Amino acid sequence: MSDLSQQRPVVTRMVDGEICAYRPDTATPAAAPGSGASAGASTDSGAGSVELAPVAVFRPVAGDEPVSRAVPADLARAYYATSDAVVCVDPAGEQLWRYAFEPAQGGAWNHTPNCVVAPDGRTVWVYQPDAMAGRADADRWAVLDAATGALLGQADLETAGHGGEQWVDAGGGAMLLGVGEGQDGTTVHRGTLTEDGLRVERLPWDDRCAIGLSPDGRHLLTVDHGQDDATVLALADGEVRLTVALGDFGPDAEEREAVVEWSGGYLDADTLLLVLVGETEDEEEWFRTYRVDAHDGRVLGEFATHGEHPYDLEPLGDGSWLTTGPAGHPVRWFVR
Repeated sequence: MSDLSQQRPVVTRMVDGEICAYRPDTATPAAAPGSGASAGASTDSGAGSVELAPVAVFRPVAGDEPVSRAVPADLARAYYATSDAVVCVDPAGEQLWRYAFEPAQGGAWNHTPNCVVAPDGRTVWVYQPDAMAGRADADRWAVLDAATGALLGQADLETAGHGGEQWVDAGGGAMLLGVGEGQDGTTVHRGTLTEDGLRVERLPWDDRCAIGLSPDGRHLLTVDHGQDDATVLALADGEVRLTVALGDFGPDAEEREAVVEWSGGYLDADTLLLVLVGETEDEEEWFRTYRVDAHDGRVLGEFATHGEHPYDLEPLGDGSWLTTGPAGHPVRWFVR
């Protein structure tokens, strides 16, 4: 297994129309965290923070509207997906290659392509929601040469998703893809690039939205499509390791008709962050984040992430997490 530092990609944000790349590990508050995140963080968490500064900035090609982006560890290029293509640019904004989705878009349904770059920087993995785009009867998953944009492998998926998210599978150079199909549920796939092309395996569970990998890459944190629980699954065999149901958060969660949001992840190897959302009697939306023991599923208490909304949270797996600052740059938080 690779360690966390090898797995963690460069973080990106769109700020003022540009792709900004950040290295969270280079930003540390003046006072480093004292105890680990698992060691008794309170509701306020006593967190310190620092806003990240971009280590590289890339300008998209004029007229392009990126919906997903990725920057490799060497910061030499940026890759981004639009509704119709994947594009590679250099720091000056010069287009190096463009991989167009074919045939041309024929539908007006909501769909969001996704691209990620492999840890070695050699390939770009692309989820194409072609069914919703009106291009095909099913979605496609493609692997491109990062240097040239050449197609190295492609597979049809038995999905019609609105969007997808990808993670590196630390177990052997593969990639994981979660596809959200709206009311039709969610699916998770594992892809491996071989000499014969892209080999895809549909993992043995349905209607579970993947929201995060454990720091060692062995376990996948998922939320039920109906938002009734969160479950940790072993990637090696698909077995359930633990489940946290709504009732485990106390009677108040059920009485207030809360649901488990598709947000959160691994704060560290021992701690999950799970988010509940709901509405008050006055129809005002609320959310709360909780720490949960990653080994036995015990709810350890509320946790202040300082995020502005349920999805303003990106756990990094090392006891720190990201939110978004006023100017759009990430803010890295640490438990003291």
